[in-house]
Amino acid sequence: MALHTRLQRCGFALASRTRVFCGYRPAPVRPLSEQASGKPAPSAPSSDILTDHLIYTHEHLALKEALRKIIEQEINPYVDEWEAQGIFPAHKVFKILGNAGFLGVNKPVGIRTKAVRRGDEFIISGGKMWTTNGTQADWMCLLANTSEGPPHKNKSLICLPMNLPGIHIARSISKMGMWASDTAEVFFDDVRVPCSNVIGQEGMGFTYQMLQFQEERLWAVANIMTTMDTIIQETVDYTKQRKVFGRPVLSHQAVHFRLAELQTEVELLRSLFYRAVALYMKGNDVTKLASMAKLKGGRLARELSDSCLQFWGGMGFTSDVLVSRFYRDSRLMSIGAGADEVMLGIICKYMDTLPKK
Repeated sequence: MALHTRLQRCGFALASRTRVFCGYRPAPVRPLSEQASGKPAPSAPSSDILTDHLIYTHEHLALKEALRKIIEQEINPYVDEWEAQGIFPAHKVFKILGNAGFLGVNKPVGIRTKAVRRGDEFIISGGKMWTTNGTQADWMCLLANTSEGPPHKNKSLICLPMNLPGIHIARSISKMGMWASDTAEVFFDDVRVPCSNVIGQEGMGFTYQMLQFQEERLWAVANIMTTMDTIIQETVDYTKQRKVFGRPVLSHQAVHFRLAELQTEVELLRSLFYRAVALYMKGNDVTKLASMAKLKGGRLARELSDSCLQFWGGMGFTSDVLVSRFYRDSRLMSIGAGADEVMLGIICKYMDTLPKK
């Protein structure tokens, strides 16, 4: 088994032992007088990462960046409010070292986990099926129903320490890929958490989650484009050396034409991605473009990994090469952070082509 595959399977354990995987420090909190003056928000927390460390695979670096974005988007924007009102011990959140659990959901509207208020506490009951890093997490950013109102207005984000009584890790789910990150099934049996652990405003959890999704989807596209570039180049290098019927595989027109087509598709995706990011940086709503980019990225990753693996022959069917791992891991792109069908629904909504109710 290749070194990168072995490290991928045990990578998080190694990273935890070396204490360098995901340590965050808070951005400076501005006084209320500065907030009122309209000065820029505090800078995002930086992560203490040794990115060239032996243990890091492509997935480690990608997940490190994802965790950093979660902190930036779901914790950091509310630090001023917490500090000003004294409603949440923000300094404890940012001192966490090790791992952060995050809930992956395709349809947040359909969440059934409940958090019922009892005095100054929420009592949480229910369960979560797909909790990234759930077996190792110190805390979870939990989206739960905190009222009986409409599904878009009855949810809140709660910072939930994972060592509280009543939290049960049922199992670590065995997956076909993305072994660098565990995925857990978690149950909550009357878990008590202070109401002050609500992130931001109660009842705004769905809105916060939707705002986060667009950046998550754009990040996913950026990440997979880089990997696709790597896979194409590795395939070019390998097919230059591998010979069939006395000539390099790459010399066959069917091979180099196909690789040219794939690289063209990647560049077209990159153009769409750059356009979406440029508009987003100007404050525009890029939901449609982000959904298009993620849809195209997921489908292209499947097409590209299948085509490139074919050119590796029997070697591509082993776990010794990167292309076989990309074949497994890239399948998640069309599922996680909103499946292809969800992306199509969003695009149709913006095109006003959905059937009227």
